[in-house]
Amino acid sequence: MIRFFCIRLSQTGHRTSPVTFINSFLIPTFSHKLMFNLSNSDLPESLTISYLQKSCGLSLQAAISVSRKLQLESTDNPDLVLNLLTAHGLSQTHIKNLITKRPMLLLADLDNTLKPNMDLFKSLGFSGTNLAKMIIKEPRVLEVDAKTVVQFFRENGFSKKQIATLTLKRPSLYLFKSDRNFKPKFEFLKSLGFSELDLATILSTAPYILERSLENQIIPCINVLRRVVGNDMIVQKVIMGCHRFLYFNVEKMLEPNMSTLVNHGVPESIISKIFLFHPKALLLKTDKLNQIINEVKNLGFTPTNIVFVVAVRTLVTTNKRLWEKKLEAYGSFGLSRDEIVMAFKLQPMFMIASEKKIRKSMDFFVNKLNLKPSVISKNPNLVLLSVEKRIIPRCCVLHILMSKELIKEDFNLAYMLTMTEKRFMEKLVTKYQDVVPEVVKAHQGRMEFQGFPRDMKM
Repeated sequence: MIRFFCIRLSQTGHRTSPVTFINSFLIPTFSHKLMFNLSNSDLPESLTISYLQKSCGLSLQAAISVSRKLQLESTDNPDLVLNLLTAHGLSQTHIKNLITKRPMLLLADLDNTLKPNMDLFKSLGFSGTNLAKMIIKEPRVLEVDAKTVVQFFRENGFSKKQIATLTLKRPSLYLFKSDRNFKPKFEFLKSLGFSELDLATILSTAPYILERSLENQIIPCINVLRRVVGNDMIVQKVIMGCHRFLYFNVEKMLEPNMSTLVNHGVPESIISKIFLFHPKALLLKTDKLNQIINEVKNLGFTPTNIVFVVAVRTLVTTNKRLWEKKLEAYGSFGLSRDEIVMAFKLQPMFMIASEKKIRKSMDFFVNKLNLKPSVISKNPNLVLLSVEKRIIPRCCVLHILMSKELIKEDFNLAYMLTMTEKRFMEKLVTKYQDVVPEVVKAHQGRMEFQGFPRDMKM
């Protein structure tokens, strides 16, 4: 019926805009001559649509949609805008996405905003893909006073890298007024004892905090934490450990979770340790936290023991899929599930190590040092040590001292590898460095470890 109506209009010579069908909708369009022969066109609409298609890469349908927000009377400024974007490494696809999202950018003031802002972001290390990613996320950053925002962060101790990180994560911050929106928050947080270095670390990691209301979000959160942990010094430690406290509804999440811990028999002293060692656990959904606590208790951990906190932390950060992968990794080197659980109960961090770290460490212990898997399960702290920075240098020292017959071969290797750095230095490096100077070089990691004798008992 609609097609018949259109045909009738053309037959009667009715002077209306031509029409076309796109996705079953009747949409006004323009003749081939108007679309592709701009020199003979007097309509701004045809210039705009043609430019958006030819120069910006938009489809006809997208160009028609964008033309409702943008009307070009000349292509001079748009050409300069596109040339500038291209010069900074943006591809045709980037430009298409950017102009689709912010068509008015084609009319931006090049001398006063666009070019200075592009140069500013270039000085922060943005170009090509990472520049496109940032400005497509929030195109208006190119049309505001970005220099003032960057200057504010520099004056408050942010490094160039931190400003760049903040910019990429939250370019919308450039739409705020620094003195009005950011300065009061900085002053309040500094009044709690945070240093400029602290704030630069926190806010470059979690810049969305600066978008939260000081009166309605940040101050209420701090007041709740003060009430729970007692003083501003501990509040600082809690926030440094978990920035999310500053943008969650802390009161709504904390109270039910703390009640859950109390109901499971966790004493106040242990709850305080959770705030310090793993505050993220207190921001879980209450049902999830309750489930994890039950799992930890079923494994034999006592809620009154500090190791309980570490076990909860491990299960919070390790979902079932990761847990199974880690069990498989340990199992591939000969550890039974019972031995893995035993190791976990001795040191819950045993299961926080990544699968890659587990395989690398176990391969070295079992295949290079000839340690029995059961030794690892009884000394789970071994897996937490760095193979390159700790294990190999100490093994080199031990190998040298064995070859000089300064120590016997029946030493406890697990003990030697896990003893404190101070104790190891005193007992095995400083003690022998005058007699065997190579031990210093070995301890510094500047010697290759060839392995212990195959018949050595470990």
